[in-house]
Amino acid sequence: MTIKLGVPSKGRLMEQTFDWFADRGLRLARTGAAREYAGAVEGVEGMELVLLSASEIPRELAAGRIHLGVTGSDLVRETLPDWQASVAELTPMGFGHADLILAVPVTWVDVDTLDDLDAAAAAFRARHGFRLRIATKYHRLVREHLRAHGVADYQLVDSQGATEGTIRNLTAEAVADITSTGETLRANHLKILQGPPIHCSQATLFAAKSASWTDCSAAMGLLSQRLGVILSSEVFANP
Repeated sequence: MTIKLGVPSKGRLMEQTFDWFADRGLRLARTGAAREYAGAVEGVEGMELVLLSASEIPRELAAGRIHLGVTGSDLVRETLPDWQASVAELTPMGFGHADLILAVPVTWVDVDTLDDLDAAAAAFRARHGFRLRIATKYHRLVREHLRAHGVADYQLVDSQGATEGTIRNLTAEAVADITSTGETLRANHLKILQGPPIHCSQATLFAAKSASWTDCSAAMGLLSQRLGVILSSEVFANP
């Protein structure tokens, strides 16, 4: 049985993932032509490299089509409704850090916290006759966060492009988005609400609970040693 490892297919995240595994004795490399998403693993027998977009990896893990996957912890939590039933979080990898935050225009001088946002949302609805709009790609995480903090008078609007620009384009009044430095938010005259982020994300190694782990014990044992994680057929094998 071959263990399939899914990693991001391009960019800085792919490079950092390759470096992380290389530091632990596993060499990952792209093979074939530049536009072919094929790869190889050296250092452990019985492993196959699968190159995917970071957003595809949570679904492939949940479906059991790959055994291990590297992607942002935010993507797993957003994509998989009951993510802990589908995947096991093996280890954070120390790169790809970004925070999922809520931001409002800097001109909203009386809105600095979630409590302020709740009051502003109620006032907005009373004045305009519709709910305050929050543009985001992360509907599940944002909804759970706002529900936990008692914010009710809002609606989420989908944004798959430049989320920060939705306020300028008058399609939203606030945004919830991933940020590393906050520079893009400041450039668009937005301020982050005070308090902990909705989620602190980073690249994380996950294991699929529904994948077939039978006949993988030798590779799993070596991987556990190399990567410093616990890979157990009792935990990940199909029931």
